[in-house]
Amino acid sequence: MHGIMFIKTSSLGDVVHHMPAVTDAHRRWPDARMTWVVEEGFAPLARLHPAISEVISVSTRRWRSQLLRGATWTEVSAFKARLRSIKAEKVIDTQGLIRSALIAWTATGERHGYNASSIREPMASWFYDIKHAVARDQHAVTRNRLLTGLSLGYSPDATIDYGLVKPPKDGCAPYAVLLHGTSRAAKEWREVDWIGTGKWLRGQGLDVVLPWGNERERLRCERLAAAIPGSRILDRQPLDATAKVIANAALVIGVDTGLLHLAAAYSVPLIAVFLATDPGLTGPVGNGSITVVGGKDVYPSFERVTEAAQKLSLTL
Repeated sequence: MHGIMFIKTSSLGDVVHHMPAVTDAHRRWPDARMTWVVEEGFAPLARLHPAISEVISVSTRRWRSQLLRGATWTEVSAFKARLRSIKAEKVIDTQGLIRSALIAWTATGERHGYNASSIREPMASWFYDIKHAVARDQHAVTRNRLLTGLSLGYSPDATIDYGLVKPPKDGCAPYAVLLHGTSRAAKEWREVDWIGTGKWLRGQGLDVVLPWGNERERLRCERLAAAIPGSRILDRQPLDATAKVIANAALVIGVDTGLLHLAAAYSVPLIAVFLATDPGLTGPVGNGSITVVGGKDVYPSFERVTEAAQKLSLTL
C-alpha cells in the first residue's frame, strides 16, 4: 500500500471521531503515505495525528459564500490540481455527503465509501468505485473504523486509539475547562448551572478556564467569569493551541460540542452534559474516565455534575 487518502472534512467532532480510523490504518500499513482532506478551519487538528503525512485544506464553506468572485474559482482549480497530484492507491470518504463524495470522485485512486443504505445522503454513493455496508445505528467512531477497515482489508480490534501525543505541561496550577459553547441552543446548559459548577470547582482548588468560539460565546464567558471568582477566559486561538489546553486539564466539563471529543481523545477526565442529543451515537468515547449526565430531553442539575466530579476527585 503506497498511499491512502482520507476525506473527512468537518465538523470538529467528526474530525476527532475519524482519528482512531487513521491510527488503525497506520498500524496495518505503517509505510503508507497518508493524506487527509479537511476543511481549512480544522486542518490544525488533522495535523496533530502523527501518522498523517500531508493535510489538504478544502474551503467549501467559504467558497459557497463567494461563488461570484474570480479568486474563488482560482482556489477551486488549485485545490483540484493538488488533489489529483496525490497518487493514492485508496481514497476513503468517511464523511458520506455529496460534497465529500465529489471530492473523492475528483481524486486519483480507488474510491471507497458507504453504500446507499449506510449513508445520510444516498446519492453520494454513486461516486464511489467500491461501496461498503456499515450499520447506521453505531457510534460515529465505530462507523469510521469499520469503513476504513473494509476499504483496506482488515478488521479493527476493540481498542480505541486516537493516536494523539499529549503535549508537555507548562507548569501552571491544576485547572478545569468548562466547554459551554455549542452549535444549537437546545444543547446549551443554563448559565446558573455553569456558575454553580465553576464555584464548586474553585472550592476544590481548581482554576477554571473558559474557551469561546464566537461573539455570543465570548459574551457568555464574560458573564460566567464575573460570577466565578478567579476564572480565566481563554484567548481565541487556533484549534491545535486549544487542544493543548484541553489535553493538560485536570478535568473537562462540557455540553455536546466538538471540543468535548478532544478531551476524550486525550484521555482527560471528562463529564459530558447531554440535553438534546443521543450520546450513544455521537457521545464521547475513549480510554479515560468519561461520565455522561443527562440525555435527550433530560436536564441534569449542576448538583448532578458536581456529584460526578466528586467521584473523580480521587484521580484528579
